[in-house]
Amino acid sequence: MNLRHHGDADAAPGLLDLAVNVRTPTPAWLLDALTRDPARWAAYPDPRPATEALGRRHGLQPAHILPTPGAAAAFALIATLRPRRPVVVHPQFTEPEAALLTAGLPVARHVLPAACGFVLDPDAVPDGDLVIIGNPTNPTGTLHPAAALEALRRPGRTLVVDEAFMDFVPDEPESMIAGDLTGVLVVRSLTKMWGLAGIRAGYVAGDPKLIARLADAQRPWAASTPALDAMVLCGTPAAQAEARGVATRTDRERTHLLGALAEAGFPAVGHPRTPFVLVDTSAVGPGSVRSTLAQRGLAVRRGETFPGLGPAWIRVAVRDRESSRALASALADLSTR
Repeated sequence: MNLRHHGDADAAPGLLDLAVNVRTPTPAWLLDALTRDPARWAAYPDPRPATEALGRRHGLQPAHILPTPGAAAAFALIATLRPRRPVVVHPQFTEPEAALLTAGLPVARHVLPAACGFVLDPDAVPDGDLVIIGNPTNPTGTLHPAAALEALRRPGRTLVVDEAFMDFVPDEPESMIAGDLTGVLVVRSLTKMWGLAGIRAGYVAGDPKLIARLADAQRPWAASTPALDAMVLCGTPAAQAEARGVATRTDRERTHLLGALAEAGFPAVGHPRTPFVLVDTSAVGPGSVRSTLAQRGLAVRRGETFPGLGPAWIRVAVRDRESSRALASALADLSTR
């Protein structure tokens, strides 16, 4: 299983990209602000303004925040904590497990079954001194209640929550960036909401003692000046209001996509809350439908590189209604063959 496979590898020129979940285009005001004074790029990056801005956004002190060059880079830092018994809850983004394995650490997988809608039962998670879970989860779209994640906390355990898609949930009611953060690390990304995949902008919020250990392990000047500027710009009240609007529109478009898929005979599993949905195509056979969909001009993200899924699963991005209808029509044609 290739844990380092990601959706950009499934996109292809000339195909409608339903494989990647990055908002496009990047907002013009953000691009303008990031490139207004490129002469500043000659100086070494200073993370302090970004750390302070992210702290203000979340109501935290700077000691609770560490900017990183994208969320994926945070997982390599978390591996430097050297947990003895790390547990990864799957299906989810595979970079956390890949980072732990690269560091030579043993990983226990806890796979949530599709039969229960990929819903977390905290009591079923194996014992471990570090547990990693996505919320809302990539690729299932499941939004776990914060209370269920709270039930995973215990003395001697670090709870890592990947919230890379949390800003697509209006008002972020289930975010773990709240209250007492002892033993908690929350990984966030600017990539998806703000269309900044090439900038590599993310951060970790959480227990200041753990944040200090991650900071010690991070290389100097890890996050670039444009990435740090983006953290400041995207944390303003105006930008957050824009993000809430995008999240609300995504909810509407996802509802349309789910309806079109259900009419085509491919109802979603669970209740996705993300700018993508996971689709089980096993009704038309055990193999992958990706090549057939590509012949119809559609690129989708393969499912078999996610532990707990197989080739009949595909992840598809929420786009405009015309794109959703095109996907549903192509799947409906497959089911009548």
